[in-house]
Parts: sequence; structure tokens; C-alpha cells
Amino acid sequence: MAILPLLLCLLPLAPASSPPQSATPSLCPRRCRCQTQSLPLSVLCPGAGLLFVPPSLDRRAAELRLADNFIASVRRRDLANMTGLLHLSLSRNTIRHVAAGAFADLRALRALHLDGNRLTSLGEGQLRGLVNLRHLILSNNQLAALAASALDDCAETLEDLDLSYNNLEQLPWEALGRLGNVNTLGLDHNLLASVPAGAFSRLHKLARLDMTSNRLTTIPPDPLFSRLPLLARPRGSPASALVLAFGGNPLHCNCELVWLRRLAREDDLEACASPPALGGRYFWAVGEEEFVCEPPVVTHRSPPLAVPAGRPAALRCRAVGDPEPRVRWVSPQGRLLGNSSRARAFPNGTLELLVTEPGDGGIFTCIAANAAGEATAAVELTVGPPPPPQLANSTSCDPPRDGDPDALTPPSAASASAKAADTGPSTDRGVQVTEHGATAALVQWPDQRPIPGIRMYQIQYNSSADDILVYRMIPADSRSFLLTDLASGRAYDLCVLAVYEDSATGLTATRPVGCARFSTEPALRPCGAPHAPFLGGTMIIALGGVIVASVLVFIFVLLMRYKVHGGQPPGKAKTPAPVSSVCSQTNGALGPPPTPAPPAPEPAALRAHTVVQLDCEPWGPGHEPVGP
Repeated sequence: MAILPLLLCLLPLAPASSPPQSATPSLCPRRCRCQTQSLPLSVLCPGAGLLFVPPSLDRRAAELRLADNFIASVRRRDLANMTGLLHLSLSRNTIRHVAAGAFADLRALRALHLDGNRLTSLGEGQLRGLVNLRHLILSNNQLAALAASALDDCAETLEDLDLSYNNLEQLPWEALGRLGNVNTLGLDHNLLASVPAGAFSRLHKLARLDMTSNRLTTIPPDPLFSRLPLLARPRGSPASALVLAFGGNPLHCNCELVWLRRLAREDDLEACASPPALGGRYFWAVGEEEFVCEPPVVTHRSPPLAVPAGRPAALRCRAVGDPEPRVRWVSPQGRLLGNSSRARAFPNGTLELLVTEPGDGGIFTCIAANAAGEATAAVELTVGPPPPPQLANSTSCDPPRDGDPDALTPPSAASASAKAADTGPSTDRGVQVTEHGATAALVQWPDQRPIPGIRMYQIQYNSSADDILVYRMIPADSRSFLLTDLASGRAYDLCVLAVYEDSATGLTATRPVGCARFSTEPALRPCGAPHAPFLGGTMIIALGGVIVASVLVFIFVLLMRYKVHGGQPPGKAKTPAPVSSVCSQTNGALGPPPTPAPPAPEPAALRAHTVVQLDCEPWGPGHEPVGP
């Protein structure tokens, strides 16, 4: 009886000491290793041959490694409800598509590895929900586009962003500028050709910037670079130093990179690709005085134009320099012109007035500017009264009118005299273009003895109908050159430059000798040449006529042969009948023909097949017989 109370006291303690019967064992996908004995939970499936994300994942996992598999896409349901996931690795799969919102439930995720896949673009909804993401690795993909809003949810927390080894030609620089906490930014091995000024000015915590092996020809100065010391290698650099790598780019070593050359750098492998005088040289071995620029030189401008009101007009201005000059236009009223409802400004220096008005006439100024200076040129535009209406079926063989944007050579005598009166550099310097025909012109320039050390002369010219600038290198002892590759009926702008060695710096420099403008003669061409459809129809008619005539001649020949053979087919020859009698026989003397005896009667059947051959001498007036 004393044992019974003791048993009743132990019964409530029995369930507490044994595991619950209703507890669900943790799920682990096949071919994966799962750590479920202690927190945090992890699911490890590297190299398991998976074709998709396993559906039987433990949603409580904090680490999920699915690298080195064959997963082709990430669906919305694959990672749903995994709110405690901290690390996700999908590296080295074959992922081409990530569904919008696929990571929406991963609000605690810190690191996402998507490197070594086949992603071609990253849209605005594919990274939605990653509000605590710090490390984003997207290297070794095929990314060609990155949406401006793709990084919005993680812009304030992201510390490492790796976009290396992709196909990016452009980047959302504004979005990258909002990554205020980023420490490492990898942009190497892409196709970037330019970086806008101030792109990194707000990245105050940036410690490493890699732009190796792109297509950058220049790197604009940035406040971030001037604020921190730059070292090429992280080894031995202070904690606040910025590591900048930009090797493997085709750097154009001119005055725009002097700021970078002046920074204290350790040894690195950057080299200059251009200009030719510095190509291939080690970047840090080039002296600061060799990083030079050339001021702009206007090589082509439109001649004075006269257009009727309501017509379009194109003003063109071309300039050369190092770096390439930027061309802007100023109206006769002094206003800077740009794209508007009535005008369009193109990057190549062309200003197009879509519809001209009488108040648009005047002197337009072309301004070409670069880091070394600027050059100006004036273009006169005259807007006349609107033209009279023309008949719809009127034809003309005249060259294009002055208002045509593609015709910069005025054909009229008034415009030709205005062009002749235009005084340019050729009048001051003495460059002359003589003996010009339809396809050739002779260029002459004076001796340049005041310029010491002349190595050669350079001729630059282009046509008013295109933007291609042609160069010709002439020996230093020449004073003329014959151009033989010109097009007929076009206006040309030509400049001669002297290439010499600057004694002060020892570098190759150029100095303009002079410029000239000329027009080639128009080629003779017939008016109203037959069109191709007309020629084709004529040839068809002529060929048909020849065939019909040949058939008629063949039929005529067959009829003649049929008639000659007496109605018999040409293959069957007639059998000649025997000769029944002879009209006369001669024995060497000529005389009157004897009177023939009446022939004996013959059967009718025989007469029908008898052919009489007559061998008679002519008899009549003027044919008297000759006696013995």
C-alpha cells in the first residue's frame, strides 16, 4: 500500500522525460547533407547533380548551398517561406532565368552568390525583398543589361558588389551612386567605354574599385579620387586608402589623364594605347609634360546658305583636335541652340533647322571646344520669301537647291560669288587649290621656313556630302600635291598642317599652314535618261520581234521548197519522163528551122507523162540566119 502513492507520483513525470510522439523529423533532400542537430540549420547540396531546387527543403534552414549543379531557373515557390535564410549559394549552375519575386521571402538574407551562371539581364523585380543583403556576387555571367531599379531594395545595406566578367556596355550610374555603404565594387572585364564624371563621388566608404580590362580611353577626375590616396596594391596600404585598378584599358594619354599621373602610385601594369607617340609606353614612366592636348581646328563649315522660308536648312561644322572637340551653335541673337521643336543639334556638329522663318536669317556661330581651347567659325544663313508652287509633273535636271540639307555647294552665280568673297585661313596663309576638275585638284602651299624641324605635311579634307575626314601625309620637301580621289559636283574643305618637332618639349606637334574651300566641277550627265523598267520592256519587245520574224522566214522557205518540187514533199523526187522528140539538130551550120513533120498519134496515157525538150535557136527580127 505504500508503493501505490509512490507510483502515482511518478506517473506525471514520465511524459516529460520521454520525447514527444508528435514531433516531425526534419526533412533532408536526397543526395544532400543536412545539419539539423544544432542551430543554425544548414542544407548542403554541392555537386549533387540537381536539375532544380529540391522541393523538400527544410524551410527553417539558415544556410543553403546549391553550387555546382545543373539548375536552369529559380521559380517563385522554390525559396518561399524561408524567412530565416542567411546565406544562399547558387554558383556555377546553368541559371538563365530568375522569376520576379523569387527572393521576396528572404528578408534576412545576407549573402547571395549567383556567379558562374548564364544570366543575360537583371530586371527590377528579380532582387525584390532583399532588404538586408550585404554581399551580391554576379560575376562570370552574360549580363548585358542591369535595370536602374534592380538594386533599390538593397541599396542602403550592400557592401560588396561584383559585376566582373560580363558583357556590360552601360551601367545605371545613378543607381550605383546610391550605394553609400559599398566597400568593394568590381567592374573589371566588361565592355565599358566611358565613365561619367562624378559617378563615384557619393561612395564615401569605397575601399576597392576594379575597372581592369574594359574599353576605357580616359578616366574623368572624381572628388573621391582627390580625397583619398591611391595605391595600386592593397598590400601595405593604410586602412583609409582606395585601391584603384584600371590596367588593360586602351588609355589615351593626353592632358585629360594628367590628374591621374600626378597621384602617388606603386608599381602597376597600366600602359598607354594612344596617341601614336606614346603608344605602348608604361603609363607611370611617361612624364607629365608629355600628357598634352591639341586645341580644336575647324576644318569644315557650311558656305553661305540662301533658303526660302518654310524650307529646312542644315548648318554643318567639323573640327579636329585632341581630345575630340564638342561642337555647339549660337544663334544670331546670341542664344545657345539645342534640340527643340524647330531645331536639332547632332553630335557630329550639324545643326538642322526643321522649318525656317524670315527671322532666322543672320550669322550663326559654330564653337568647337575641348580641354585645350576652342575655335569658332561663322556661317551665314539668308531666309528669303517662300517659293512659288510647282506643278506635280514638272521635271528638272538641275542640281539640288540651296535649302537642301545635303547640298552645301550653291549652284547659282550669286552664291558662288559669295563663296569666293568668303575670306578664310587660305587667304591669310596662302594655301591655294588650282587646276581642279571633276575628280582631281592641285593643292599648293608656301614654304614654311619659319617652322624649324618640319618632318612632314598633313592634308586633311572632307566633302560637304559626308562626314569622313581624309588624311594625306606629304614629304617635308613638297610644296604641292595632286588629289585624284575627289567626287564630282561637291564642295570640299581642306587644311594643310605642318608636323614638326617642338624644340621646347622634344615632342611631335602640328601647326596649321592654312585652309581652303573649293568645289569640283559637275560631271556631264544626260537629262531624262530612260528608266530601268522602260529599258526592260524595250528589250522584251525587240526579242519577241526577232523570234516572230525568224518563224515567218522559216515558214516562207518551206512554202518555196514545196512549190519548187511541184507540190510533192521535199523528200520524194519526181521520176523524169523520156524525151519524145527534139525540135532541131545542128551539124555546125545555122539555118532556118525546118518545118517539123506532124507527130504520129500516141496513146493518151503516154502523152500525159511525156516531156518535150526544145533546143531551138532564137528566130525573129535581128536574128537573121548566117549563110555558109
